[in-house]
Amino acid sequence: MSSFKIFDIAGSGMNAQNLRLNVVASNLANVDAVSSSIEETYRARQPVFKAMLDEAGARNPAVGVRMAGVVESKAPLVREYAPNHALADEEGYIYRPNVNVVEEMANMISASRAYQNNVEVLNATRQMLSATINLGR
Repeated sequence: MSSFKIFDIAGSGMNAQNLRLNVVASNLANVDAVSSSIEETYRARQPVFKAMLDEAGARNPAVGVRMAGVVESKAPLVREYAPNHALADEEGYIYRPNVNVVEEMANMISASRAYQNNVEVLNATRQMLSATINLGR
């Protein structure tokens, strides 16, 4: 495998974790959103990733990752009785998102560490290439 493919692979991993962090941030930003109907209520979102095979190198393919899409959580929304709330429906209920803050924080930590690991791969590769170049001096 070419050393330069390592940069592509680590870069795709960093991009994927950046997108994952954006989805987590969106979920956390909407954790306290309130709605008067189930249809309008924010639902937690999760990214779906897909491995990318390098078509050019069939003998030794490099694998990267990309986001295939974002799916909404199927978990039930939180229905809360608040008859005095401005957004309460006819029955006095408001609806809150199905965002689990603990799960989102775990996702954030995991994505952050995966991003850091990809940065370390880039740094180690750069140092090894630099050392290889300096061998001829």
